[in-house]
Amino acid sequence: MKKDHLVEKAYEIAKERYNGVGVDVEKALENIQKLSISLHCWQADDVVGFEKLSSVGGGGIQATGNYPGRARNIDELRGDIEEVLKYIAGNHRFNLHAIYGDFGDKAVDRDEILPEHFHSWMQWAQEKNLKLDFNSTSFGHPKSGDLTLANPDKSIRDFWIEHTKRSRAVSEAMGKFQNDPCIMNLWVHDGSKDITVNRYLYRSILEKSLDEIFSTEYKNMKDCIESKLFGIALESYTVGSHDFYLGYGAKKNKMVTLDTGHFHLSESVADKISSLLLFTPEIMLHVSRPIRWDSDHVTILSDEIMDLAKEIIRADALNKVHVGLDFFDASINRIGAYVIGIRATQKAFLLAMLEPLAKLREYEANGQYFERLALLEEAKSLPWNAVWDYFCLKNNVAVGEDYISQVQNYEKEVTSKR
Repeated sequence: MKKDHLVEKAYEIAKERYNGVGVDVEKALENIQKLSISLHCWQADDVVGFEKLSSVGGGGIQATGNYPGRARNIDELRGDIEEVLKYIAGNHRFNLHAIYGDFGDKAVDRDEILPEHFHSWMQWAQEKNLKLDFNSTSFGHPKSGDLTLANPDKSIRDFWIEHTKRSRAVSEAMGKFQNDPCIMNLWVHDGSKDITVNRYLYRSILEKSLDEIFSTEYKNMKDCIESKLFGIALESYTVGSHDFYLGYGAKKNKMVTLDTGHFHLSESVADKISSLLLFTPEIMLHVSRPIRWDSDHVTILSDEIMDLAKEIIRADALNKVHVGLDFFDASINRIGAYVIGIRATQKAFLLAMLEPLAKLREYEANGQYFERLALLEEAKSLPWNAVWDYFCLKNNVAVGEDYISQVQNYEKEVTSKR
């Protein structure tokens, strides 16, 4: 009770402080409450999925670490997500890969998936006040190899085209069930480990595959296409590069996915926001933390994520930018990883919403660049954390570090016994 009083007192002081620079804190709280983040299912089980195919294998993705307690089945995964939601303010989404279907004891290959394999997910999400998003799964299968949708072998290519078509049909069913568009992300690992002399060929094949996949129009789902700089064991060439998907998205009016781990570390993903908003209908974000390569570390409150959030808010584009997570760290407590990453992403957006933007733009319009830079610097020290604590308090979730002991208790009582 004493801590609650301190949080409320600090919030009132912070509100006055922000009011002094023209920031409406209550409006910021209303906006952060509306921010729905798409939680990724694959953090809970290290991207294993629930397929019953005895022949599945082939790589194309990896999770690092062997921390005990990963989810081994649908019930455990759902239980873990329900635990995560206890520490997160707001209403959010849940992002499934195609390999996480409720297949029971049946062996269902990727080109055989149907909406019925995901109906129990739809019901569960509805009960938990979550909306679903979806992903086709091109990795970890005997037919994955180095090339899927860009494969010159028609039999291999047609297999993955059929899988992706069915993934879109699943997404349509999800969107219709939840009365809210399901966003389906298409990412394939296609590329070459060493020098290729057929760059144009593979990209032309990928374009044709995408045209065939997208030939069916749906009303209850949205497509997004995701690029990558390189893949492990495919370092020299990626068919679906940023340039490829940016061109395809602009030409075909498709949403482009920006994964913060899929670019060179010296690139600013934040800088891409304003350009994409001009030429593509919407943007999907996959937020992770790259270290030296696309290592998918847990998102923290870094300069990169703060810059990303600021660009979105400065462009008044929350209604055009969808925020999802995409890290999978198997070296630490997986529940804790979720909580850290989601809360860090929320903090970044709250910070952006608390920026004294009107005064900053006034300075810029007047050519007052000293004043602009000075206020940008001083804004970093404004008491945003008091607003964050109050946001958590009014949503009845753990304030500050209180969630640490709660996650530890869940590990003791649940995940350590797996």
